Amino acid sequence: MEFSVMCKTRHVLTLVGSALNIVLSFIVFCFLDILDFVLCFVYKVLDFCIESEWKNPSSGSYSAATLDGSGKIIVSEQGETESEVVYLTSTKFQLEEISDTLYSRPSFVTEVSNQLKKLTFDTITITKSTEKKKPTRSTITINSTIVKLLQGRMIGQYLYPITRWSDCDCQFCNSWTYSTKRTLFVKSDGPKDQAKEDVVFIHGFVSSSAFWTETLFPKFSSKAKSIYRLLAVDLLGFGRSPKPNDSLYTLREHVDMIEKSVLEGYGVRSFHIVAHSLGCILALAIAVKHPESVKSLTLLAPPYYPVPKGESATQYVMRRVAPRRVWPPMAFCASVGSWYQYIARTISLVLCKNHRLWDFLIKIITGNRIRTFLLEGFIRHTHIASWHTLHNVIFGTSGKLDRYLDVIRDRLSCEVTVFHGEDDEVIPLECSYNVQRRIPRARVKVVENKDHITIVVGRQKEFARELEEIWKKSTKN
Repeated sequence: MEFSVMCKTRHVLTLVGSALNIVLSFIVFCFLDILDFVLCFVYKVLDFCIESEWKNPSSGSYSAATLDGSGKIIVSEQGETESEVVYLTSTKFQLEEISDTLYSRPSFVTEVSNQLKKLTFDTITITKSTEKKKPTRSTITINSTIVKLLQGRMIGQYLYPITRWSDCDCQFCNSWTYSTKRTLFVKSDGPKDQAKEDVVFIHGFVSSSAFWTETLFPKFSSKAKSIYRLLAVDLLGFGRSPKPNDSLYTLREHVDMIEKSVLEGYGVRSFHIVAHSLGCILALAIAVKHPESVKSLTLLAPPYYPVPKGESATQYVMRRVAPRRVWPPMAFCASVGSWYQYIARTISLVLCKNHRLWDFLIKIITGNRIRTFLLEGFIRHTHIASWHTLHNVIFGTSGKLDRYLDVIRDRLSCEVTVFHGEDDEVIPLECSYNVQRRIPRARVKVVENKDHITIVVGRQKEFARELEEIWKKSTKN
């Protein structure tokens, strides 16, 4: 009897909590919609006053782009009395690399309204046009700022200055501007000339190579360091790597830079990959491009969300990662960072531009007793880098991951091991099991009482031994 009452009480409390979460979310995100709209024009004015250039807010201006049979992209600006037509004749920049979530994010009220309409109407009328379509042209919608960015890159111009006023101008963040190499920062450890195999470490979103070098690298055995050369890279736009403001930070750009800076730069031929979170997507893309070279693939908390048929892949994954709810806290943080460009830019302005101040304050408060490498990785990037990487890689590649995983399943014979923290609130545990369903030979290990970060930090010695065993087993095979 008492057990039955407790179950009913818990059920009622759950319903009340869910209802409260929905109501609070509606109020909070309606306010954030308005705030982001206001900040959009505030930054537009500030950019014009400080950088002497009037820029289109990327959430407010769109273009109709027509792809013709000659390979030209004809872009017609909307909202003008006379349409401005831009010709992009290069095929180097492919529009499919750009996620539509960059310029198509409906307000919270609009989204709720659309959901209510779906519940209200049981049938959907689809009208098919009887007109014959021209086989040589198709029309898409794309943000005008992105169009101008692509056009500027094709003729050697920059849409933004090398360092924007809202970005940090310190030597650490801009050391890449003093070099002519334009390669990523890579921290290496182990034998330089006689390494039998290499290991490439790829960090996650808003992080850096220090996630590996400050945790795992010191814990590897001397025998492992005599066999394997360890290579940890700072991704494009993060840490000590270049942060070009004319980049769209697409999957292609990230992978190309890793190939140029790590694989080609260090003469890597046979290698293992260890990747965390966002880095797992890049690891899959690299493995697909180099199927004969990859000896093992170790993924930590891979963000793989299978997309239901009929759904827009990018929009579906964005809503899974950022559901616009105030609870749990990680969902709220992800929602703010994914849906609101100008609020995110403000956060970046406060944290990243002033990272030296935050470093100083933390050292004073902690008496310089706590290592702050995680914080350094979190706040040493630019807003353009983080915003475009989030949308073009995490959301934008969602429609490609099925194919990548199928290629790894069918064409690669390497070991595939997936680690996931039991308490991970950033990437749900189901994502790792989704990978296993696509690649049956993949081994999933759930680490108890560990989350998105502590799956490595705090258990680095144990994890280092696990990696050594994976590499040893792969070498024997």
